[in-house]
Amino acid sequence: MRQASATIRDVAREADVSVASVSRALNGHSSVHPDTRARVLAAAKSLGYVPHAGARSLSLARSHAIGVVLPDLHGEFFSEIVRGMDREVTARGYHLLLSNMHADAALAAQAVRSMRGRVDGLVVMAPQLDAAGLDDALPRDVPAVLVNSHDGAGHAAFRIDNGAGMAAVVAHVVATGRRALVHIAGPDGNIDAQERRDAFLAACARHLPGVQPTVVVGDFHEESGGAAVAMLRARGIAFDAIVAANDQMALGALTALRDAGTAVPGEVAIAGFDDIPLSRYLGLTTVRVPLAEMGARAVARLIDALEGATLTPETQTVPTEFIPRLTTAAGAS
Repeated sequence: MRQASATIRDVAREADVSVASVSRALNGHSSVHPDTRARVLAAAKSLGYVPHAGARSLSLARSHAIGVVLPDLHGEFFSEIVRGMDREVTARGYHLLLSNMHADAALAAQAVRSMRGRVDGLVVMAPQLDAAGLDDALPRDVPAVLVNSHDGAGHAAFRIDNGAGMAAVVAHVVATGRRALVHIAGPDGNIDAQERRDAFLAACARHLPGVQPTVVVGDFHEESGGAAVAMLRARGIAFDAIVAANDQMALGALTALRDAGTAVPGEVAIAGFDDIPLSRYLGLTTVRVPLAEMGARAVARLIDALEGATLTPETQTVPTEFIPRLTTAAGAS
């Protein structure tokens, strides 16, 4: 008789085999005789037995879950990365377990450690953790792929080519005749923010020798872009171009300038970095980072390792593409 909630012991009794034999048959072990496997499958079907996912993962020492630790889960930057990850895990028969570290070093380490025992592997984006802190936080017995993080322990990793992207932005802005450049940087201690700031200053030194650009520190959020514009105006700092370290700050600056009646790009050109979907609709000049593809590649690399491939301690560079749009167009207003 079909049971409402048959157990593995019920299947073993029905098939007249041991519980261990049922487990091996249902998990596809080659050591099970075909007749025994057929008898177990018939008993399971007759009883309506469905293996318990948690118990099965324990018996196999696998959860088929990928842990993902990000600085934030809010905003288009992170949603695009997660979209790519989700697409890949769905195709490969896994699922995601997400955790948010809120850009705090202590919370980042806690978030990483909390994944231990719950996931088969980790994808970690911790740009604000230094190499020692990241190495201390990563469990030794859990495979990990790093995305845009410091790495002092030789892990598999992906890094955005921030230098090439920022160099292309500055070259374009200067070519349109701008000379008084401002960079709205990301937060101190963040590896992406530091690389983009360094690349901006190096490019300005090449294209505008003797001219000192202005750097204002933001926090990667839209509000800090608007606050940067307010500060520049309050201090009477002249500028004809803003190159922000990400699109959200660039869009915040764009809104503040337009609210103040400043013509963009007629009086001030604006460029960002990342090419989040909203930037495409608002005509923001930016640097395209293939965010969804990067997320998918990180997950694929990890799952390949879980399924037998070697996870080499190699850093793969994610290329960027400069995308000129209306906010830096010469002669536009």
